[in-house]
Amino acid sequence: MNRTGPRANPKGPRANPKGSRATPQAAVREVTDSVHAQPGEGLDASGRRPLVVVGDVVWDVLIRTNTALLTGGDTYGEVELAPGGSAANAAVWARRCGLPTTFVGKVGRDRFGALAEADLREEGVEAYLIHTAAHLTGSVAVWIDHDGQRSMVSGKGADHALLPQELPRDLLAEARHLHLSAWALFADPPRAAACEAARVAKQAGATLSLDPGSFQMIGAVGVAAFIDLTAGLGVDVLLPNAEEAAVLAGGEDAPEAMAARLAEIYPGALIALKLDADGALVLPPGGRPAAVPPQVNRLVDATGAGDAFAGAFLSRWLRGADAAAAARFAVGVSEWVIQQVGARPPLDEALRGYLDGR
Repeated sequence: MNRTGPRANPKGPRANPKGSRATPQAAVREVTDSVHAQPGEGLDASGRRPLVVVGDVVWDVLIRTNTALLTGGDTYGEVELAPGGSAANAAVWARRCGLPTTFVGKVGRDRFGALAEADLREEGVEAYLIHTAAHLTGSVAVWIDHDGQRSMVSGKGADHALLPQELPRDLLAEARHLHLSAWALFADPPRAAACEAARVAKQAGATLSLDPGSFQMIGAVGVAAFIDLTAGLGVDVLLPNAEEAAVLAGGEDAPEAMAARLAEIYPGALIALKLDADGALVLPPGGRPAAVPPQVNRLVDATGAGDAFAGAFLSRWLRGADAAAAARFAVGVSEWVIQQVGARPPLDEALRGYLDGR
């Protein structure tokens, strides 16, 4: 399958199973490289960056089979390299949906890092990337089964080594809105860097959105610990899926009940609940819940659908749409994504028309 953007050279470096090179310099602060995003440039009419996203940028190894996997055996399928990372995916989708977007992250000084940089540039996302020789660019193995459900093994690469002192503080202070994926919060580093990015942006007047990322990882960290950490960030928009919402809400499983409980945990936050085949539900602060029904439900690959929802939702909400309208638009985008393979499939004419309002 052809895709927009550069593809990985099969003769490039193989993924390190530990995600990093064991060097004595690994703990030393990296030299930061600014890549086509400079403080004071790329601002809107108000002198701010409409959206800044901080977090993971990786390469996905997509493995798709049309039959059940044969444990201990062999089977044919499709294997492909594609750009990924929850935070980078959200940034790309916000930009595809028309919102000027800046991404801050960390990559290795390797072929995958160069490809990630080129891909963001081709997508029109301004990027500030820190390059490191001590870690390889992150990679994730994504197995997509014959029903379209995906299972992931995430390697800890350069994206997991982002440090607070490497952040572009002047650039973060220009953000009108900051988006974080919780994949930047499950371990430290990069937790301290993500929290510092939120502090700098909020102090400068930005709003903040958070995607909880993974109900399994929330459980591994501890639900109470995760809530203590994230509730103190000043979250203005929470974007969980149903599983993440159920874990955070203490076992509630009805969408309205989960949203109401999350609104108590994150006071003042807009709750945008992603419900997969059931669409979405939004609960504005002090408002009433609004259900957004699905339009289609033909699942090919669920990879990146939640990230696409987040980017599409923010692209509308940050430009004045109400929560229900932003969620309707985001449901349409994420429904298109699940009918493709990968988190950032190339746009077809149908989606171009949808994004243009045709």
